[in-house]
Amino acid sequence: MAEAVITGTGLTKRYRMGEIDVMALRGVDIELFQGELMVLLGASGSGKSTLLNILGGLDTPTEGQISYQDHDLAVADEDELTIYRRHHVGFVFQFYNLIPSLTARENVALVTELADDPMDPAEALSLVGLGERLDHFPAQLSGGEQQRVAVARAVAKRPDVLLCDEPTGALDYQTGVIVLSVLERVNQELGTTTAIITHNAPIAAMAERVITLADGRIANIERPARRTAAQEIRW
Repeated sequence: MAEAVITGTGLTKRYRMGEIDVMALRGVDIELFQGELMVLLGASGSGKSTLLNILGGLDTPTEGQISYQDHDLAVADEDELTIYRRHHVGFVFQFYNLIPSLTARENVALVTELADDPMDPAEALSLVGLGERLDHFPAQLSGGEQQRVAVARAVAKRPDVLLCDEPTGALDYQTGVIVLSVLERVNQELGTTTAIITHNAPIAAMAERVITLADGRIANIERPARRTAAQEIRW
């Protein structure tokens, strides 16, 4: 069994909305293992994005413990969480969040300038199949190409963990499969621990481990007997 990179125990997240407490997470125990590709599956409102935010240091739990290696993130202050996010975690979201006035290369360079041991932006863009589009602006790229720039930006700092929140949510099927293939390649070639959060059940077929979340709780954990290559997934 690979070593756990991130460990969460009893993770609970409660939001106050007016006079009502909304429970987004209800005592979740979770681990992310070194080098794995994990899919976190759940319907809208199941708590999966809240869990990703806690795993990535964008939020902290109301109750429970969350640690990265030997660092206790549950009690970390904002400066410590910023350092954790900057040096150890890459994020890919449903929307690409590229800066329109910067080229693909320049969008990636924004991250590499802050990292300790980054890839060259051109190398990261080549990894996602955009080596010929370095100097194109976002408006000159398709949605799938923009999402691949976002993946390149996330992996260029060589993060230990890549967290992807609905990375195909804004894409059509054919483009989504291309992006999933890129994430699969990053996981296999760089050994980056990768978690893909999605409501799209067929995507789970590409995972080593599938965690299903429902109503803020883990409903099921499965290790598929056979992994399906991203290019073979259909939905």
